[in-house]
Amino acid sequence: MATPTVDESGGKSHGSKLRGVNLGGWLVLEKWITPSLFDGLQASDETSYCVELGETEATRRLHHHWNTFITRDDFAWLARAGINAVRLPVGHWLFGKDYPYHRSYGVAHYPFVVGGIEIVDKVFQWASEFGLRVLLDLHAAPGCQNGFDNGGILGVCEWHTKEEYIQHSLDVLEWLAQRYKDHPALHGIQALNEPSWDIPTDLLKRFTLEAYHRIRRHCPPERATVVFHDGFRSFREYAGFLQEPEFRNVAIDIHRYQCFARDDIDMDIFGHIRKSAVDLRNEADEIIGDSGYQVYCGEWSLGLDLKVVSLWAEGPFNHALDAMDEFQMSAAFRGYASAQVLTFEKYAGWFFWTYRTETTPEWSYRNCVDQDFFPDLGRSEQMAGIRKMLDRAKK
Repeated sequence: MATPTVDESGGKSHGSKLRGVNLGGWLVLEKWITPSLFDGLQASDETSYCVELGETEATRRLHHHWNTFITRDDFAWLARAGINAVRLPVGHWLFGKDYPYHRSYGVAHYPFVVGGIEIVDKVFQWASEFGLRVLLDLHAAPGCQNGFDNGGILGVCEWHTKEEYIQHSLDVLEWLAQRYKDHPALHGIQALNEPSWDIPTDLLKRFTLEAYHRIRRHCPPERATVVFHDGFRSFREYAGFLQEPEFRNVAIDIHRYQCFARDDIDMDIFGHIRKSAVDLRNEADEIIGDSGYQVYCGEWSLGLDLKVVSLWAEGPFNHALDAMDEFQMSAAFRGYASAQVLTFEKYAGWFFWTYRTETTPEWSYRNCVDQDFFPDLGRSEQMAGIRKMLDRAKK
């Protein structure tokens, strides 16, 4: 891994820019991504899914899901489309039956299905085969770090309340570093996805500092990036934290959606495009210039309607594309996609959420490319032709 350089926009970069997708809904379930898995069940997250089904049936269903939802062919498609990285969400149960108990498990002390680590091994194999890099992301921690379904237990946020939860999270990060430290496809390890805004910043700093040291026992700075999420707070709260020269190859992860806050929900498509191209661009310049970190926009999408992804939100929802015909809607999505890409290209990397969904196409990168909302980055000949035309025009 190369020494950090400064790209044209001022962002630090370790090698080429990451243009990636998340592999969401695969090793950490989210009901809105794969509703078919939850048909007929009361479950709302991976914990309740495994508890409700029991070990035998949950194992049968999840092993089938793991082996079919994303395959080697999908990595081939990503490479052809010009994607060069994947962010892989994993749960704290990845390494088997050694995690702390939580009351939501009921009588099953170890409810989670084993075998996911073999899928991670395949991810590294396929990523290496097709020239992609892998960012491992601890997405669900013991006790849940955010109260979201993607944290493993919907409506519970207790990760920070027990030291055994925190210590197990650190153990998982170190086991990941130890297992994949020599794999050429490893790009980095993210300490924790989306810790709640209610968790004290000092606690997050303590955890992240220890995570850095645990990962660095096996992965030197030249080998892997250590990533931490901003915890839904200003990057300025981390001023002076994990900075060079003592701490090297560190990235801060921000997530930028436009469908959760009331102001965004009520905004029309022109407002969303303006926010993407102007407000978020100005924010990017500020974070890049003042934070001292590499910066990743680790999650974003074309989603504008909160109803399709939320198990908890209450309406009403004013969809930004209401009253548009198909032509206008296609133009709107293309404009919104382009405005976001142009802004997030300022960062050292971005990861669209997510690669594939069953019922929400604006959250599926593959669908968005098929609909021509995104440029097919793999069409190098076409882009070369456009560059030649521009060069001729300049003359």
